[in-house]
Amino acid sequence: MRIPIVCTLLLFCFLAKGQTFDTEFKYPDSSGKNVIIQNSLPKGGLKYSDPEGNEYVYAVFWTRITNQSDSSKEIEIQFSSDNYQHIRSFDTQFKLILPSDKMTLDKEPSFLNGLSEIKSVLDRNINDQHEVKRVIEANDSFSFYVVALFNKGVEGVVRAGFSLRGKEIIYAINGTEIPCGRIMN
Repeated sequence: MRIPIVCTLLLFCFLAKGQTFDTEFKYPDSSGKNVIIQNSLPKGGLKYSDPEGNEYVYAVFWTRITNQSDSSKEIEIQFSSDNYQHIRSFDTQFKLILPSDKMTLDKEPSFLNGLSEIKSVLDRNINDQHEVKRVIEANDSFSFYVVALFNKGVEGVVRAGFSLRGKEIIYAINGTEIPCGRIMN
């Protein structure tokens, strides 16, 4: 009796350890094939000072969108250059940055998910509107980074990620939902 329980627990531990993402959402299309969105856990919590001396705390996330359908899907994601207001803390604001560095899953165990030259990435992009337009071919995927830049530390753990409502792309960060794009067939 104990051997099956031990085997089950070991299998669960191996499966959980191999999971490199925080959330996974599957959205079937009319043919029953999925668009899958996987969102990572945060890495970071480090301080950053912009060129004007303003101080921030940042976290680096990655997302992978997989198209299992038989046709291509086009995604458009856009974040404003303005600050977003955190709904749980009215004195906390944040910016969302989409670095152009290419994310690959082999980088995931690395510091900041492998996003290199973080200071120069933030210096170049802090005041810009951020946009990604991409066609994801059938049976292919696209991975990219998101940096959340907070004007002060956030109480508790930061969780963030993309999801879909119909064809609308939503980015949620600790309860704050931001409509930010769409997915098209």
